[in-house]
Amino acid sequence: MISVPAMLMRGGTSKGVYLLKSDLDHVGTDLNVLLPAVMGSPDHRQIDGLGGGSSTTSKVAIVGPATRPDCDIDYLFAQVDVESMRVDWTPTCGNILAGVGPFAIERGLVAAVDGCTSVRVHLVNTGAVVAVSVHTPGRQVRYAGGLEVSGVPGRAAPVGMVFGDFCGGTTGALFPTGNPLDDIEGVMVSAIDAGVCAVIARAEAFGIAGDESPRQLNNDRGLLRHIETVRLRAAVAMGLGDVTGRVLPKVMLIAKSHRGDLGSRYFVPNSCHPTHAVSGALCLATAATFSDTVAARLLPHRFTAGRLVIEHPAGTIGVEVTGGGTDGISAVLRSSARKLFDGLVFAELGKAVA
Repeated sequence: MISVPAMLMRGGTSKGVYLLKSDLDHVGTDLNVLLPAVMGSPDHRQIDGLGGGSSTTSKVAIVGPATRPDCDIDYLFAQVDVESMRVDWTPTCGNILAGVGPFAIERGLVAAVDGCTSVRVHLVNTGAVVAVSVHTPGRQVRYAGGLEVSGVPGRAAPVGMVFGDFCGGTTGALFPTGNPLDDIEGVMVSAIDAGVCAVIARAEAFGIAGDESPRQLNNDRGLLRHIETVRLRAAVAMGLGDVTGRVLPKVMLIAKSHRGDLGSRYFVPNSCHPTHAVSGALCLATAATFSDTVAARLLPHRFTAGRLVIEHPAGTIGVEVTGGGTDGISAVLRSSARKLFDGLVFAELGKAVA
């Protein structure tokens, strides 16, 4: 059994384990073995680890000094599969990102200033840079505050996130197929790489209204099979190859909304997210700015910049889009984070391998 210093945090509507890269380097264990042991995989309850038995609570942030001069820290994200030993290093996570700035300050990687501390974060998985602002009155991270985040009980201090240079992080192109609109298996989709690789389609193309609950959608095995068929074919067209068992591309099924500009059901990828991924909201808002995408065609008016409100199963999430084009676009979101515990996590590597 080995031990590693760790912090468990809620980041946005997700929960994950935050680790220092230097602590992991000191342990010297293959992360593809260590992280499943830490989270309790493979087990659908993750009862023997820190994971919560779902994709939104089986996440890891690895934070260290920046490897590029324009940033303060590096953030490497790992999605640990609940049911297997698989660790996916391809995507990033905007929800977990909300806790990266506070964690870096708590661990002394970034010096806090009195009031609000800005932390420039290099998202190692995709290459994007995000300016994160953290409330630090008296040079201490403050988690209590007045911001409400849909899907999170209570209120907390806001964490501001300004995203830039986030297009094409995985495939090298905003529209990896070369088109803003493609026919995949008889479904019109927009395959886009902006914050996260995703396939966007209208909910009605899959025979649903788009306002169903995650439980309803997750119980519809025919729907999930249809989504996976389209996702696998779209991934090939995007140059990602066979993505069976991998979490990218994600899928968003969108519809008109009474509470926002668009309604979205975000699949991760074989179940519906209980709320919505921050990176997915960023991706959908970006798609909406291009006139020929599925998202833009569903909006009643042309959208090039400003605030886009996305309705999801637990409420709404807003994205403020500025700039334009594949190079100049940037986006601002607000979320929150809370430290849950700080200490040592113990892992039995032999048991995890078995």
